[in-house]
Amino acid sequence: MAIGVLVEFDGATLAQYDAAIAHAGLTPGGPGAAGCLFHWVAATPNGIRAVDVWDSRERFERYAAETILPATVAAGITAQPRIEFADVHSYLTAG
Repeated sequence: MAIGVLVEFDGATLAQYDAAIAHAGLTPGGPGAAGCLFHWVAATPNGIRAVDVWDSRERFERYAAETILPATVAAGITAQPRIEFADVHSYLTAG
């Protein structure tokens, strides 16, 4: 079952996000990580928020531990993320 993931990093900037995804080997507008079905990120009044749909919680948690957290540290993001999960009822892909 697909899982929705909301990740918030207080104090982080979009420039740090760009550095983190570059460190992870990703490019804006390019393909995402294996298992990630949908991803977007935006600035918030307190930092940044990423919203994803993954094919499983376990796959997200493995990718977060192995790739996301090391990449955010390399980009200078020091705050621990707040992460929320939700079972996804339905999602759409690009048309």
